[in-house]
Amino acid sequence: MRVSAARLSRDFVEELSWEKNEPAWMRAHRLRCLEIFEKLPMPRFGPDLSELDLGDLTYYARPVEPVRRWEDLPEEIRRTFQALGLPEAEQKVLAGLGAQVDSEEVYRSLLANLRAKGVIFTSMEQAVREFPWVQEYFMKIIPPEDNKFAALHGAVWSGGTFVWIPEGVEVEIPLQAYYRMQTEGVGQFEHTLIIAEAGSSVHYIEGCSAPRYSQMSLHSGMVEIYAKEEARVRFTTIQNWAKNVYNLNNKRAWAYAGARVDWVSGSLGSRVTMLYPTTVLLGKGASTENLSFTFAQEGMWLDTGARAIHRAPETTSRLVSRSVVQGRAKSVFRGTVHVAPEARGAKAHVECSTLLLSPEARTETIPVLNAENDEVELGHEATVGRVSQEHLFYLMSRGLDESQALSLIVNGFVSPILKEIPLEYAVELRRLLEMSFERAVA
Repeated sequence: MRVSAARLSRDFVEELSWEKNEPAWMRAHRLRCLEIFEKLPMPRFGPDLSELDLGDLTYYARPVEPVRRWEDLPEEIRRTFQALGLPEAEQKVLAGLGAQVDSEEVYRSLLANLRAKGVIFTSMEQAVREFPWVQEYFMKIIPPEDNKFAALHGAVWSGGTFVWIPEGVEVEIPLQAYYRMQTEGVGQFEHTLIIAEAGSSVHYIEGCSAPRYSQMSLHSGMVEIYAKEEARVRFTTIQNWAKNVYNLNNKRAWAYAGARVDWVSGSLGSRVTMLYPTTVLLGKGASTENLSFTFAQEGMWLDTGARAIHRAPETTSRLVSRSVVQGRAKSVFRGTVHVAPEARGAKAHVECSTLLLSPEARTETIPVLNAENDEVELGHEATVGRVSQEHLFYLMSRGLDESQALSLIVNGFVSPILKEIPLEYAVELRRLLEMSFERAVA
């Protein structure tokens, strides 16, 4: 199926739902989301989205059929995944792995011992078909009324991952999903739903990439996380989109009593990114930490941030950002903390640091700290600086060229974030940084 946005209609949505053999409740949900999408305005803040033509997108593309072995993928796709190190990572450092190209999953695996413990790690489509109770969770944290792109996602979502961790089960090795946009002018709308039952734990890693085309593409995925009492969930994102991609995501978690949700992200690439992972702290003693690193280069606008909503007593949050801006690019950090009247004893800290590598680079920090009771501790700090020419000269006098010196300085600046990312992926990010500097200085 390949349908353009000019035909993004009730007929298209129904056809998509029929093709996926979905239950009636999902078909009705899609149609309701489509109606909401058509009524809601585009975002009234942040980057200019006027060049994103929603009428010129391919809303569904399935260039590859799913397989059980890497060797059975088409050669071009197989080479791409091998270059990304996915087959090797699956064998050495992952408990489960899913891979998606454009709109559909092409590969998935899970260790037998986790399957025996009752862990579910499957495609979102299969979960919708096989588990009726998924309806109780799907787009309940992020309803379609939240914003125009949430509604669009709800109407045309395809692919993604469903994770369910039984009570008390600890998944000690990370699960990963990798999303690849392979078709020019495509929209990718994967849905990730993670449910960690009481006392369980899981680390989920999400990787994203795309080749560069002349036509704009849209990535508008959604992540919903339920961390029940005393559960632990860490969600790590490694993003390296091409500069023709608009990355407009919605990510949100609910943390119940004593639960902890951590977000860690490293973002390079994309024409525009709008992403603000949010944790709603619903139970006493719940906590969250958001650690993010962004690298904006020529022509990019990375509008990112984090939100913590305190709705229970003795909850804690920490939002930390490191941004690097090079060339005529812009980085914006929006850090929001809201403390409800009932959230007495809440503690929150917001920290943003930006390193500017060129005179044309631009940055903004937009903190919002709102407390509706007096028994809270809130803190905020922000710093902006440029690369010291003295430091650069010193490193170059020791035999490093300019790109190597810049890379060393930036690696030191973002090391508090990179050390929280699994070693294999931190090494990948460092190499991507080095390559970026090599191209920029050449």
